[in-house]
Amino acid sequence: MKKIIMFLLCLSFLVQPIQANDDLGLQAPSAYLMEYSTGKVLYEKNALEKMFPASMTKMMGLILIYEALDSGMLQLDEMVSVSENAASMGGSQIYLEPNEMMSVSDLLKAICIASANDAMVAMAEKIGGTVTNFVNQMNEKAKELNLENTHFTNTTGLHDDEHYSCAKDMAMIGQELIRVGQEELLAITSTYDAYVRENTASPFWLVNTNKLVKQLEGVDGLKTGFTQEAKSCITVTAKRGDIRLISVVMNEADSKIRNAESKQLIDYGFSLVSYVPIYEVHDIYENVEIKLASPKNVDLVFLEPVGSIQVKDQVVSIKEMQLKITASLPYEVHEKIGEVTIHFDDGTVIAADVGVNERVLPLTYFDLVLSSMASLLTN
Repeated sequence: MKKIIMFLLCLSFLVQPIQANDDLGLQAPSAYLMEYSTGKVLYEKNALEKMFPASMTKMMGLILIYEALDSGMLQLDEMVSVSENAASMGGSQIYLEPNEMMSVSDLLKAICIASANDAMVAMAEKIGGTVTNFVNQMNEKAKELNLENTHFTNTTGLHDDEHYSCAKDMAMIGQELIRVGQEELLAITSTYDAYVRENTASPFWLVNTNKLVKQLEGVDGLKTGFTQEAKSCITVTAKRGDIRLISVVMNEADSKIRNAESKQLIDYGFSLVSYVPIYEVHDIYENVEIKLASPKNVDLVFLEPVGSIQVKDQVVSIKEMQLKITASLPYEVHEKIGEVTIHFDDGTVIAADVGVNERVLPLTYFDLVLSSMASLLTN
């Protein structure tokens, strides 16, 4: 399902952070908290410091997987042949065998739920041809997202001194992953346990490495990480009502502290922000004239709710609204024909789909002749 309000990623860096609350007293050397749809920064602590991301790395690989699914290059029921290289991966794994065949769907579950390194490498080879090519694609995507403190040398997050990121970049990667993966992704990352090879003689039980999906209201993702060098880290997303938050903590001493401080960040964030509705579904945006169409004038209506994210003690107002029609005639009722970009005075920007509330058809040749004759008679 399409996200109700899409954040224009390229403008996220214009959003000014709220002053960090030092009273939170986090032990995490680095942390970041943001509102998903606008990118508003609610808390940050050493958020640009380069650190090892461990298995949070897999979020970038998942972005590329979901892009391949969205483009049709990849199908969920497609079978992937496991290479010896993929089967040899250590760390978290589902013990894939060389030449074993597993569906993209099951490999995704293994990556998202159990952080399986062998499944991640199998998918990297499927999409990139080689792991090296896939890592190059990950780094290209990092450039596209304007991530200045991120560089990948592998797909899994296994330790390498040249493999690094930061809390802010991890949050931005999480934001893009949710944008691309949408409900399909979150249905997997919110699953506490599942199976792969379920209908075989050797089913494998997956248990979510993110225990917060059972422990904290609204949590439905996103990715944990641990190596001796990275220590314990996690990117968490939670949704309550119309608000979604993303938090990151890195280099925590252990998973208990990591989870406790993530809970603290998420609860703190929800105490700060509220959703203020502006337009409901089918509210009129404006009446517009459509050339060479019948009817000539029609109401444009919003096809999704529109609202602003208000932060405690701050009032946000609409500064400017811009309409862009992208579809060609005919227009069907409540079918997307364009979008309205809404600029707020705090620098955030959202876009909402619009359509028409009655059918609009192109003028026929006969209509054009009659129109021309009427014009001549009135002149």
